[in-house]
Amino acid sequence: MRTLALLACVAVGALRAQSRPAPAAPAPPAGPIGQWTPVPQLPGMGRLVDTAATAARRRALLQRIGHGTVVIPAAHERDVEKDYIQDNDFRQNNTFFYFTELETQDAWLLLTARGPDSLETVLFLPPRAPAQERWTGLRLGPDSVAVRLSGIPTILPTDSLERRLRATRLGLRGPVYVPLDVTTRDERRVIDLVFGGQDVRNLRQLADSMREVKDADELLRLRKAIDISVAGHLAAMQAAHPGMYEYEIEAILEAAFRRNGADRVGYPSIVGSGPNSTTLHYDVNRRQTRDGDLVVVDAAAEWGQYTADVTRTWPVNGKFTARQKAVYDLVLATQQAAFDSLRPGLTMRELDGIARAYMREHSGKLCGDQTCDAYFIHGLGHPIGMDVHDVGVAGRAKLEPGMVITLEPGIYLPQENLGVRIEDDVLVTATGGEWLSAGAPRTTADIERLMQAGRTALR
Repeated sequence: MRTLALLACVAVGALRAQSRPAPAAPAPPAGPIGQWTPVPQLPGMGRLVDTAATAARRRALLQRIGHGTVVIPAAHERDVEKDYIQDNDFRQNNTFFYFTELETQDAWLLLTARGPDSLETVLFLPPRAPAQERWTGLRLGPDSVAVRLSGIPTILPTDSLERRLRATRLGLRGPVYVPLDVTTRDERRVIDLVFGGQDVRNLRQLADSMREVKDADELLRLRKAIDISVAGHLAAMQAAHPGMYEYEIEAILEAAFRRNGADRVGYPSIVGSGPNSTTLHYDVNRRQTRDGDLVVVDAAAEWGQYTADVTRTWPVNGKFTARQKAVYDLVLATQQAAFDSLRPGLTMRELDGIARAYMREHSGKLCGDQTCDAYFIHGLGHPIGMDVHDVGVAGRAKLEPGMVITLEPGIYLPQENLGVRIEDDVLVTATGGEWLSAGAPRTTADIERLMQAGRTALR
């Protein structure tokens, strides 16, 4: 396993250029891709907050509002006795995280705008309970430590929220904005505001629109998540051989995620071999692979609350058949055609049409009596960010520099047990796009070369 880990980390950089011979292995990296220096006083992952970025987001929100109040709750810890917990029993609400980057439970953020240039920010935190922290670990409390780490100068205990909110509303005109979604439907304070006769508006639309274009801190987190995901894909390819169970491939993949500092998986890992390669969201991962199978691996890591979304398709025996290669190459060329057409001002719908037209025009008889776009049964892509299917750029919305999207054409032929999907994460730039997940090989030649190198290392 140590050999696999080393090869995976080395190959992240080595395979960014897609069609050159595999270089000799350089020295191993100094540490995990997602390594960071934890802050002991912070709960959760203990990552330092980018206080400049969060302050800028809060200012941008209040400038859009002009006059009004914003009330945002943090997430609650899940109940390990009642819920089906995966990875962690706590993950922060996206809206709260976007404006604070704090992984602290049961907190509230109160923002007050008395004009576009007048912003008051108050963070409410539960008082610390040392006896409870024997079970939970250290928590952030309403004190000077929280002020320093959050960058928010006014921090009060949560039991003063009602009083502060009433006082604020008495002297301020304008609506109250709260996030109204599944994460807040059981919040008593949110319910009271909604039914309290005030002008209450859903914050989600405003907040989500701000998240569409990623700032520098968000891009840093996404790049980390993507590089970690690429390392997992490389490790899985290098270790694969006929007879492995899909869950064994999944274990190697996700071990590489964790080894490189991932917080959790971004979504349930899809490892579909043979007939399962044609099922889009297959995630049972229990079949035993057979010689000659293609394997579709759609899996990614989350780092710093942001997730990648990467898919690769490869032969479990390390060698594409002529038929598999022909289908694969059409999918790859379709993805490249979409990437070459990418530019700001285009919509995802238009980009999807370009991809389908290319596939249709270059199908020939590859997929029988129908052109292959008939077997491209999902959309070309979607935005990624804090959610794997993130907010923004739906349908007719225009792409802008700073957005991050996937490009993921596919062809699925159930009658042949043959499915191919290639998915990469792409940053929209001022002139086109930047491949963010190019460290994972895309061509059949590069995939075969990488898999052969893995087999050689294990001998």
